[in-house]
Amino acid sequence: MEIYPPVSFYFRVSFNGIGSGTIDTQFQSVAGLSVEMQTETIAEGGENRFEHVLPIRSKYNDLTLKRGLFKDSELISWCFDAFESTIINPVSLDISMLNEEGDPLFTWNVVHAWPKKWSVSDLNAESSAIAIESLELYYRYFRVSKS
Repeated sequence: MEIYPPVSFYFRVSFNGIGSGTIDTQFQSVAGLSVEMQTETIAEGGENRFEHVLPIRSKYNDLTLKRGLFKDSELISWCFDAFESTIINPVSLDISMLNEEGDPLFTWNVVHAWPKKWSVSDLNAESSAIAIESLELYYRYFRVSKS
């Protein structure tokens, strides 16, 4: 029985149908795995002490993936196909937090993701930093499974 929280630096990202087992699954960071309930506020006539807050729907933030810039990438080709033709082919992806043996502890299955933005870090002759590409994805929702 594990009593310590898992570390967040050991994870795997896999796109279903894009670049399995290649550089396309290696990222230095994943951000945006969050969901919040949108609400609507209704004031009741004659009752001024409070307002009713009602749940409307769940809202998922955009997902941001970062990694070193690669020259040949199926994932980036998929992105630019969408940007240049506006024909979007959504995919699902899995983000797994791993234990020390490399087995998944938690897996977030991200559904109907498509590229919203691609960017590369600033190019600076005064720095010896690695060029980082960022990929921002819109998605409908995610499901969490615990192993």
